Amino acid sequence: MSTSETEVSFETAIEQLERIVSQLESGDVPLEKAIELYQEGVRLSHLCGVKLEQVEKKIEMLVEGEAGVTRKPFQPVLEDKGN
Repeated sequence: MSTSETEVSFETAIEQLERIVSQLESGDVPLEKAIELYQEGVRLSHLCGVKLEQVEKKIEMLVEGEAGVTRKPFQPVLEDKGN
């Protein structure tokens, strides 16, 4: 990932991704432009995923127990797929 990609904030990437989705959903985009937009959307989606993973690694939960408040690493809950 290049330096310019890591400098884009999560919020900016989401806004760009929403604009791309809106353009593609309109159906008024020529095929070649639609392919470029799709590729950019995939790149932005990946960038957002990486940024979320980085934040998850930094988050700690404060858990109150009998021994007082302790820190525990954040473990995201995986959704049940109905299996």
